[in-house]
Amino acid sequence: MKFTTRTGIAASLTLAVLGAFASLASAQVMTSEGMLVGPNKMTLYTFDNDVAGSGKSVCNGACATNWPPLMATDADKAAGDFSIITRDDGKKQWTVKGKPVYYWSKDSKPGDKTGDGVNKVWHVATP
Repeated sequence: MKFTTRTGIAASLTLAVLGAFASLASAQVMTSEGMLVGPNKMTLYTFDNDVAGSGKSVCNGACATNWPPLMATDADKAAGDFSIITRDDGKKQWTVKGKPVYYWSKDSKPGDKTGDGVNKVWHVATP
């Protein structure tokens, strides 16, 4: 995990975010260079067509093949800005500030963010 901070305020914010992440059990969501990444250190994204707080992902089927959801387990617990929704297939998915988060199938290594701006509706997830 790489953290870059320039001020004491940024360091305090990073510590607060990490405190919230610590309680997310097996999801292990982390920050890296100002963006959220999953346990595999791959970039996470949000989708403009998902309505924050709706408790629903509209990315299913072929969409979810290209944009795999960050799945949650039954043991995972929501905390702070991080919650869990139930997808159409009955599986659990993490959300950040009410927006489901996803990987992009075309990112090939940690640090890639080739999904940012795809069709002007996919964006790198941030804390």
